[in-house]
Amino acid sequence: MTGLRSAAFLLGSLVVTPVFGVLVPLAGIFSMYAAQYLARAWARCILKWVEWACGIGYVVHGAENIPAGPAVIMAKHQSAWETLFLAATFPYQCWIVKRELLWLPFVGWGLVALRAIAIDRKSGVAAREQIVQQGSKLLAKGLWVTIFPEGTRVRVGQAGRYGIGGATLATRTGAPILPVAHNAGEFWGRNAFRKHAGTVQVVIGPVIDTQGRDAIAVTREVEAWIEGEVRRLNPERYAAP
Repeated sequence: MTGLRSAAFLLGSLVVTPVFGVLVPLAGIFSMYAAQYLARAWARCILKWVEWACGIGYVVHGAENIPAGPAVIMAKHQSAWETLFLAATFPYQCWIVKRELLWLPFVGWGLVALRAIAIDRKSGVAAREQIVQQGSKLLAKGLWVTIFPEGTRVRVGQAGRYGIGGATLATRTGAPILPVAHNAGEFWGRNAFRKHAGTVQVVIGPVIDTQGRDAIAVTREVEAWIEGEVRRLNPERYAAP
């Protein structure tokens, strides 16, 4: 049944996504906020569809930690599920993404309409400066900025290298960081077709203050919190330190 349910989810997504993949860029011609509205509607639709088709629900812990003003969201990256969750749950946001994603049909067009910050991850300092320049303008407009600090999806039980781009933006602007941990990879694996029924545990941490702090120290604090929570959610999948 898992294979059949996963196939049903894929087919439904292939019907819905191209529709929004056209509507979001069209809306973006007139208003970024209209594009944001439609992108959120798409994320909520697919999130509900994966719950119906594959039985993947979720529970959120720490919702009271979400601040009233704009923040930099830094989240664990294990699957495509958390991308949907973040877009569907938090205020209007722009994403820091690798520029190759802009070349994808529908998805790439939508990211352009949403004013995503597309970086060349190999460019180092130049990429961080791009994040600061573009991200500071977005935060000033009241938009949130979302980044996966590991840069790519990692398997459950593993941790990637945390980049300092998000923390650099936060420390330069004084914006708080909102860390997010989860165990979505248990049910929707990295690049996996088969999706397994279960309940994703999402933990939203207390905001991390960045005023007057060093980006490297902030990144280490974010990493320690996220990886600590992930280990707590799935202790059997992580080797003893």
